[in-house]
Amino acid sequence: MPTLPYAIVEAPSTLGLATDGAEHLPDRLLGLGLAEHIHARHAGRLAVPPKDATPDPETGILNARTIAAWSPKLADAVEAVLDAGDFPVVLGGDCTIVLGSMLAFRRRGRYGLLFIDGNADFFQPEAEPNGEGASMDLALVTGYGPSYLTDIEGRGPLVRPEDAVAFAYRDHKDQEEYGSQPLPEKLKAIDLPAVRAMGIEAAAREAVDHLTREELDGFFIHLDADCLDDAIMPAVDFRVPGGLSWDELRATLRVALASGKAVGIEITIYNPRLDEDGSAGRGLADVLAAALGAAAP
Repeated sequence: MPTLPYAIVEAPSTLGLATDGAEHLPDRLLGLGLAEHIHARHAGRLAVPPKDATPDPETGILNARTIAAWSPKLADAVEAVLDAGDFPVVLGGDCTIVLGSMLAFRRRGRYGLLFIDGNADFFQPEAEPNGEGASMDLALVTGYGPSYLTDIEGRGPLVRPEDAVAFAYRDHKDQEEYGSQPLPEKLKAIDLPAVRAMGIEAAAREAVDHLTREELDGFFIHLDADCLDDAIMPAVDFRVPGGLSWDELRATLRVALASGKAVGIEITIYNPRLDEDGSAGRGLADVLAAALGAAAP
């Protein structure tokens, strides 16, 4: 199987959050030697517009218009990596960067999304208490929400719901408390209880089998650090007990990459400001280095 070199794109946007800190994710992971460990070149860092603390009056979403205008710039950066024949590793930022990442692939064809996240991120704007786009990103990227975020460049949905897998989320109580809309039936959901029941290898294979169907050109991996067990990854803004172990995340990524159909990955939400002893960042950098190896398929 041919292999591709990695190229790192820094996308330190927290436009989808009311809080700050996750914009330091790239600096910390790069400082821990991630680029060297996976033999990645540096493909640039995107400038991010300033945040507005007042939600968009039309939708109630923080920085909604700014996210819509910035996402094509991230897509351009990801496409430049693809044009060079490299495998993009996008370091966020918050989860709304998925709109820019998936826009790059939507411009090129029909791609799937492996959404590894501790939260389903399917809130509708009126139910999200803080107006944070980072709680709505899976909904937005699959076409549920205001058109200027779901139909960027007239290409919506950026991922068809039936081409996405929500993997290992565990925020069921939060969804119920705040009244999040349910995941659509055609979107494949393998929540953390299902992962536990099936075993990590079988669950990961089921997700990847769904994303390697013939009609898809490949699939992108979204990795939110809060998918990890809160005991080992406390450095996230919204904490929920439980989660994946380091070994379970490594196994999931290995199954995804071994398919030969993964086309890129983004890492989001890890907040170095909340990582008091640095262990969460070191663990994340280590698991990424181990799973990604020296080259991508």
